[in-house]
Order: sequence, then structure tokens, then C-alpha cells
Amino acid sequence: MTPRLDAIGLVAADMAASLAFYRRLGLDVPADADSRPHVECTLPGGTRVLWDTEDTIRSFDPDWTRPEGGGRTGLAFACDSPAEVDATYDALMAAGYDGHLKPWDAFWGQRYAVVHDPDGVEVSLFAALA
Repeated sequence: MTPRLDAIGLVAADMAASLAFYRRLGLDVPADADSRPHVECTLPGGTRVLWDTEDTIRSFDPDWTRPEGGGRTGLAFACDSPAEVDATYDALMAAGYDGHLKPWDAFWGQRYAVVHDPDGVEVSLFAALA
């Protein structure tokens, strides 16, 4: 199986302000989502846009700091199994890419890992644990 692009993740310093901006661009974000730590919106075609607060990101990556000059966007690729997350991560490391967070079983029910693309964009790999 091949990983496939599933979601685009954004880190919001101010969730309400971020969601208001994207609502203006036509995204169907729930009206009651402004105070949530994590919000999702499914686009036509099934790709999701995800927002997390800075505190949410720090809850599993305590060394995360707000990037200077950008860096708030991340891509997320769905894998078919936890083993595929591990294998894909290992293949990227063997190819010389920078691993940010090694695969782990996340509290939200996924096998999860984060690598950087050549420009430093965070790319998440994930699969359901169940």
C-alpha cells in the first residue's frame, strides 16, 4: 500500500481568529468550534483541514516552539496500518530525511510519527491503532 495525503494541519495561536479566517474562505467549520483545542473540517473530495492550538501541540511535543516566519502548516498522510507508519518512517530515515518524532502510539488512538520535508515542513504519518 502507498500512503495517501489525508489532511492538512494548521497550528493556531488564536483558534477563533484562525477559524474565522477560513470560514471567510468558504470552509464549513462548526460555529461552536472556536474554543476547542482541535477542530476538523472535511473538504469536498474527503481531504481534511485540521486545526490544533499551540497548547495541544505542546501536549505531545513539549519542545515545540512557535516558528518564526512561517512553519505553521503540516501535511498528514494516512497509512493503512501501524506497521506501515513504522515502515514508511524507517524508509524516509534511510533515505536521509529528518525525523522529528519517531513513531509512537498516540493517546488519540493512532500510530503517529512526524518527519520534515526538505524545506522543513512537518509531515505526519498515521494509522488507526484498532
